Amino acid sequence: MPDKNLHTSEIKLTIELDENRVPEKLHWSAPDGGVNNEESKAIMLSVWDYKNQESMRIDLWTKDMPVDEMKTFFHQTLVSMADTFERATGDKKMTDTMKDFCDYFAEKLELKKD
Repeated sequence: MPDKNLHTSEIKLTIELDENRVPEKLHWSAPDGGVNNEESKAIMLSVWDYKNQESMRIDLWTKDMPVDEMKTFFHQTLVSMADTFERATGDKKMTDTMKDFCDYFAEKLELKKD
């Protein structure tokens, strides 16, 4: 018998491809988060395959994604990964090391500090 308290949430990605199967448009929806068919220029998705003990990845960006925005996207993703790592593991020392790298990354790419 199904658990009456169980809630299912869905996140949907829609990718429009050109004739060469290169992404032209990316949209995403997450109804529980109030997101409905929002356009994006890039998506990075990681999924842990526990059976094979490996990370599966989907990295997509549209052909009109500006390089400067891609650099900022990468930097912000790295910072958020460091934050997630700390929440998931409680390892403050490694988190600080990761954030040092994020600062170095931003400096080398001459990104503005947020």
